[in-house]
Amino acid sequence: MKILAFAGSNSSASINKKLVSSVSRYYKEAEDIIEIVDLNDFPLPLFSKQVEEEIGIPQEVHNFVSKIDWADLILISLAENNGNYNVGYKNLIDWISRIPKRKIYAEKSIFLMATSPGARGGQSVLGIATARMPFDGGDVLDTFSLPSFNDNFEEGKGVVNMLLRSQLEAKVRKTKRTMAEKLQNNS
Repeated sequence: MKILAFAGSNSSASINKKLVSSVSRYYKEAEDIIEIVDLNDFPLPLFSKQVEEEIGIPQEVHNFVSKIDWADLILISLAENNGNYNVGYKNLIDWISRIPKRKIYAEKSIFLMATSPGARGGQSVLGIATARMPFDGGDVLDTFSLPSFNDNFEEGKGVVNMLLRSQLEAKVRKTKRTMAEKLQNNS
């Protein structure tokens, strides 16, 4: 299985990148290929119709889209800023939405996550994204919210709260089963 993993964040110290990178290790089977990307590697001007008319759709947008198209499964951990998407992620998907005849996620399967330092763990942005993804061509297989990141996550260990870790591992198993069935049906 080919897996694309990224944080919906433009922070160089993103806790969501730490979470999605940690979760991606659960998918390391012998035949799996995992690519973890950083949105900062796809620098884009702030989207506006005027900028699009001046420069067209930047090559970085097409480069990111090729990664989406390559993947069988996409792992995304969304940062929450003021109860909504991080500006870096929102800008990227705004640009992708301008590609003619394209749904952003091209009917790909997605395991959607979020974390934050607070007790709600990005639940607002998870709710927004879960409702929005089907319109953007994303098939959300499951979601996971990690509250109080600094209390429940350790570098090198991942999720350390045993209840939350158990919930996460159950969701990983579920997405693996679903993907195995999908890939077998498509072969």
